[in-house]
Order: sequence, then structure tokens, then C-alpha cells
Amino acid sequence: MTRADFMARLKSGLVGLPTSTAAEILSDYDTHFDDGAADGRSEAEVAAALGHPERLARELKAEAGIQRWQQEKNPSAAAGAVFAVLGLGALDIIFLLPLLMGVIGTLIGFFIAVIALFFAGGVMIVAGPFAGLPGGGLAALLAGLGTMAGATAAGAILMILTVLLVNALVWFARLHYRLLKPALESNTAQNPGEPA
Repeated sequence: MTRADFMARLKSGLVGLPTSTAAEILSDYDTHFDDGAADGRSEAEVAAALGHPERLARELKAEAGIQRWQQEKNPSAAAGAVFAVLGLGALDIIFLLPLLMGVIGTLIGFFIAVIALFFAGGVMIVAGPFAGLPGGGLAALLAGLGTMAGATAAGAILMILTVLLVNALVWFARLHYRLLKPALESNTAQNPGEPA
């Protein structure tokens, strides 16, 4: 494979990343070809040492999604990390996908229930004094506040479970695809002549 072919395939695989991130990655891999030429290696040898550009692009996109999740910890970053890991297209992810979708669907269902419970507490506070409940308005106020507090606590627990789920998926990806930087750095230190 020639340098131009490798770089074109890598660039195509990086579509979807921010332009500056993709340009930096392409520059890094372009440097590998320059270094290889300086060492007397052919373009085909350098390309073979770097691996398949499509697979490399999927791994780099997964790592970018994981890094974004670690920095931002918001639903958008979580979805990006999940889809980036799923983009690796591994067989074990395909087996994990139905279970993962079931868990995500259950979490969404619980989030909807928590929101409904929170609003029900608000309705109790507002409408309770006029409903003629035993204990009067104070009982309705306390029942509504208790319901809203319970919903808030359940929502906090669901958020913790969601963060743990995304972190577990990130851990799974790193375990199976060796995306940990220390592992890459130790590999580079062991083989200084080979590009990372």
C-alpha cells in the first residue's frame, strides 16, 4: 500500500471527528512515513507496520469518544463513547449489544418514571389542600415534598448507575482493544524502531 492510499483511507475513516483532531492525527501518521523514509524503509513497509487504516481510524475514533466522555461526563459524551466503542465492530460487542440495549431501555424507563413521580409530588403540593385529604394542607404539602425528595434520590441513583454503565463499557473497550495510553507507550518503548 502506498503512502497516499494509506493516508486517504485513514482520512476517510476519521470522518466525524473534529477537523482539528483529524488533522493532527493525519499529521502524526504522515510523520511516520517521513521517519520511515529517512530510515530507508519503503512506503509499503511503513504502511504494513502501521496496520489497516480503517481499523486504526475506528480505534482512534473510539479513543476520542472515550476521552470526551472522561472530560465532559454528560449524556452527549456518553452516547458518543458508546457509539464509538460500538463502531469498533467487534464480535463480542455484537453479542453485548442486545444486553446493553435492554439495560439502556430499562434505565430510560426508570428515568421517565422518576420524572413522573417528581411531577406527581408537585401536583400533591398544589392540589392536595383542595382535595380534602385527611390531615389537610400540611399533610398534602409533606406528602408532596416527600414524593419529590424520593424521586430526586432515585434520579441521583439512576445517574450514578448510568455513569457506572458507561465507565464499564469504556473499561471493556480498553481491555479488549488496548486503548490505554500506558500500554501503547510501553509498547513503543519496547520497539523504538516501529511507529506507534
